[in-house]
Amino acid sequence: MREQEGGMFQEMHGRDAMEAYWHWLCSSLVGEPGLLWRLVDQYGTPKEVFCAGEEELKKRFPRSPKGIAGLCAKRREWDFVREREALRRKKIAFVSCEHPAYPQRLHAVPQKPGGLFVRGDLPKEASPSIAIVGARACSAYGRSAALWFGRELAREGVQIISGMAAGIDGFGHQGALEAEGRTFGVLGGGVDICYPEFHRGLYMRLEREGGLLSEYPPGTRPLRHLFPQRNRIISGLCDGVLIIEAKAKSGSLITADLALEQGRDVYAVPGRLEDPLSVGCNNLILQGAGIALSPAQILEEMGITPKFVGKNQGSGKIALEKAEDIVYSCLGLQAKNPEELSAEAKLPLVEVLRILTSLELQGYAKEIYKNNYIRVL
Repeated sequence: MREQEGGMFQEMHGRDAMEAYWHWLCSSLVGEPGLLWRLVDQYGTPKEVFCAGEEELKKRFPRSPKGIAGLCAKRREWDFVREREALRRKKIAFVSCEHPAYPQRLHAVPQKPGGLFVRGDLPKEASPSIAIVGARACSAYGRSAALWFGRELAREGVQIISGMAAGIDGFGHQGALEAEGRTFGVLGGGVDICYPEFHRGLYMRLEREGGLLSEYPPGTRPLRHLFPQRNRIISGLCDGVLIIEAKAKSGSLITADLALEQGRDVYAVPGRLEDPLSVGCNNLILQGAGIALSPAQILEEMGITPKFVGKNQGSGKIALEKAEDIVYSCLGLQAKNPEELSAEAKLPLVEVLRILTSLELQGYAKEIYKNNYIRVL
């Protein structure tokens, strides 16, 4: 090992060398942060782990034979300069936990990532951050809520953190991008792999207008067991976590638990009692989570005074005719069809259809799928 180490130092010195050893260690122990930190605690630095003999490692860590075997196998084939160049070609940065650019919030996370692989930027330390997570198979109500919270929070300078998953995660990112805000995706695989594939457009925008990050090295497939681990990074990067739609057993609830352990605030958007997608959020509220009724409420609790006044903010009044105001008041985040609105507003169906067209043109209502409308907040 010393021979390879000497060759490496002809190319890299100081911080570069430290980063290179962390890069090797993080790439060698994918999905095993516990073993990574036991090794560092035992040897002091990744460099000393690299220089330790294989038999010594096996003797000191008898309960981790698979992890130690993988570590040693990776070490035998590792070329520091080649790996550094591979990252450069893929436009991926590596930032170890000892680097000044490593997010300070993550230092408080138990078994924090030894390093992060990044495309784009990292979240700014001085800017407030909220994670928006929830159901992959979300409802129209959840989609509308995620877009609304993501858009309005980002408009006020709040960074939106999520996992780029289908459903709530993706819509939270999208809302932030609509407001030209900053948003960051924490991936459950390598940052060079777009998952799910249908989020390719979102992936490219996040790289340009925010950032993509992962503790897993490039080429790591997004396997099921890696996603719960990455949730500690999502919660660790933010000041609070907002859950929008979650079943009784949900990965989003893991993120909520991690956030509480890390001392972060947890908010949940309430939902209909009979809806399975609302059980997780309603239970969180029952257990003491903050009830998220509007972005303005969360901003207030974060100590942020909104600079933007939306259609339904400020005086709370919008300029609508009486009949339009009646129909508008019947709309919400849960989609309704014209027949339901006609019954609630006690207006003829033909009149409701005319009013819905007018509200759409004014930007106060949106048809999210055929004959189903929501309020634009």
